[in-house]
Amino acid sequence: MWGKMEIIPNLRIGDFVAKVPIIQGGMGVGISMAGLASAVANSGGIGVISSVGLGMLGKASKKTYKEANKTALRDEIRKARKMSDGIIGLNIMVAISDFDDMVRIALQEKIDILFLGAGLPLKIPEGISLDDLRKSHTRIAPIVSSARAANLIFKTWDKNFAHVPDAIVVEGPLAGGHLGFRPEQIDDPAFSLENIIPGVCEILKPYAEKYGKEIPVIAGGGIYAGEDIHKFLQLGASGVQMGTRFVATEECDADVEFKNQYIKCRKEDIVIIQSPVGLPGRAILNDFLTDVKAGIKKPFRCPWKCLKTCDFRSSLYCIANALMKAKIGELKNGFSFAGANAWKVDKIISVKELMDSLVQEFELAVRNTEPVFNL
Repeated sequence: MWGKMEIIPNLRIGDFVAKVPIIQGGMGVGISMAGLASAVANSGGIGVISSVGLGMLGKASKKTYKEANKTALRDEIRKARKMSDGIIGLNIMVAISDFDDMVRIALQEKIDILFLGAGLPLKIPEGISLDDLRKSHTRIAPIVSSARAANLIFKTWDKNFAHVPDAIVVEGPLAGGHLGFRPEQIDDPAFSLENIIPGVCEILKPYAEKYGKEIPVIAGGGIYAGEDIHKFLQLGASGVQMGTRFVATEECDADVEFKNQYIKCRKEDIVIIQSPVGLPGRAILNDFLTDVKAGIKKPFRCPWKCLKTCDFRSSLYCIANALMKAKIGELKNGFSFAGANAWKVDKIISVKELMDSLVQEFELAVRNTEPVFNL
């Protein structure tokens, strides 16, 4: 089903073993939902639902957005379970104002792997005991952008909980969406993913030994082809996270106009913006972003103060609303986040086709690096 699987390695996170070491990155608002996540899981990878803003995709008043988020998240997890018996993950932003609620639901619904990004998960959410966490079906994988952040998380968990996460995702500066780097670091080779991965691997070695378990490092951000997967596995990663490549698939949950932006964009259209939440982000330039750059305010009402760090009173636009509008194809009222290599995407294909091609490219990269002996 997946091609010559004897070459590409499996990815093990706790008791979960993915036949292909590819994690589909969580993309909100509504870009990676049950449809995409289940298709990736069915193709041997780890499919990931994004919890961000799911309540905005239905009909909810300002007072009920948080309740709508909870209901929508449960529904989406259960829908994915009906569509796949593969590995289903969930991405939750630590900076989201209903973070504790989302984590509780994830554990209750027995999501396989919980990816925690956009902030450092240094404490156990309210309403969850340490015993609950240890005995949970769910494995925990924080998302970081530096060896320093990885060290802080593992040191804190080890000291306070006598327990550590089961994997870690390292997102480099070529990723799409919000970036965990200062603007001046994004193009600095010192902060490249290639330079970060080995350091994170070294930091985790004593924790893997102390707790008697493998703690895989997942490389993410700008990974586009099978040869990229091979390169990062050679650097010590156990797998990769890819978001951009999965947008232009038939199963992606975004509107076709959202996907077409990836196909039509040029390299110069991939730009760094300053998000209302106080972080730089990578997106596809369009008229909406051009207006914002010119200082043109896009009138909005704050739906529910979704992000703790958002100063909506001084913002030119609501980022949650802009991303939601883009998801449903209303790009004049929103924009698309995208990775640095989005301009390379030239057609919409199925998830299976994409996964098969990545495996074949990986195998070719392996063969091209194998030593040749003259007998």
